[in-house]
Amino acid sequence: MADYIPPTLDWVRKQVEEYEASGGTRGTTLLDTGMPCIVVTHTGNQTGAIRKIPLMRVKVDKNYILVGSMGGQPKNPVWVYNLRANPSVEIRDETVVTAMTAREVTDEDERARLWKVCVEVFPPYGEYKAKTTRKIPVFVAEPG
Repeated sequence: MADYIPPTLDWVRKQVEEYEASGGTRGTTLLDTGMPCIVVTHTGNQTGAIRKIPLMRVKVDKNYILVGSMGGQPKNPVWVYNLRANPSVEIRDETVVTAMTAREVTDEDERARLWKVCVEVFPPYGEYKAKTTRKIPVFVAEPG
């Protein structure tokens, strides 16, 4: 079994720890914003270690939309490269944990449709897009 490497950012680590330690009954809103979040468990592309990251909960049918916004910073979050290298993930949505496969959205029509949903769920995504020149990665995590 691979080692777990906790997130390096203090607030991210604390969010994951509270969410996981409670079995998904606490820490389920990101930064106490009241906005629901999920925890994505994935594999580090360089270390092979288990990694976890809280992301906004954007759900379409049985799928989750994962947005690599990093607050509009000029670089992608590390988890984007991890999912590109190893698309097998687990999504914890409160008390439910589901094995899923993530795929990066490359079709522009699908991307536009999903981006609209993401901004409706979490309006700051629109601001993040305006702050950066990079194309913010969007993934769909599907059961299986």
